[in-house]
Amino acid sequence: MIDTHSHINFEDYKNNFNGFIKELNENEIKNVIIPGVEPSTFNEIISLCDEYDMLYGAIGIHPSEAKTYNDNVEKEIYNLCNHKKIIAIGEIGLDYYWETETKELQKEVFRKQLQIAQNLQIPVLIHDREAHEDTFEILNEFKLKNVIFHCFSGTPDFAKKCIEKNYYIAIGGVVTFKNAKDLKEVAKITPLDKLLLETDAPYLAPVPYRGKLNSPAYLKYIAQEIANLKNIEIDEVKKQTTLNAKRIFNI
Repeated sequence: MIDTHSHINFEDYKNNFNGFIKELNENEIKNVIIPGVEPSTFNEIISLCDEYDMLYGAIGIHPSEAKTYNDNVEKEIYNLCNHKKIIAIGEIGLDYYWETETKELQKEVFRKQLQIAQNLQIPVLIHDREAHEDTFEILNEFKLKNVIFHCFSGTPDFAKKCIEKNYYIAIGGVVTFKNAKDLKEVAKITPLDKLLLETDAPYLAPVPYRGKLNSPAYLKYIAQEIANLKNIEIDEVKKQTTLNAKRIFNI
């Protein structure tokens, strides 16, 4: 399996990182994609990707860090995207839950990073929290190669709109929560060739680890829940989502 979004560069994992990677291998994790959130994380992501074959990275400014974006950061993003292990722009987007006072700045920074993705024709990892319509409208201004809605949080109807645009739906541990009715329905209606798996570790650990430190090793619980919802075998979910990720990110 491929975890398409996991912050394993965070401090939570730095104690015995080699042992952590060994655990991932033992749990069928073939690759992990580490997203950028702000400039200070970029070189750390590059270093980890250089050291471990299974790791890939994305470079981008999270909407909560929009104020850190400037011309020098933009040049750095372009430069780092030349690295063979950097395979996407992300995570980028809009967050109207935590950042209500910076909407216009978020939109400006989002557009600038989407322009980079369009120019380079590489995938984008989208952060969209309570900003579905604005996110969708801005994405429609660009001609992008592959759009991935990370940690999808929209309604089934919004998922249908995204699928119609050929966007991809990435589902994480929330789908295992009993009260996640909308996301369970999204998992049911999204064609398997439009689904990706992710953990968003260290956040949002799936049941039976809800509330604890998350890990890509728990991806199997997400895959199993999707299989249950679609009434198919877990191996089918594992196989197709892995093929999807390989194709989208050219792994």
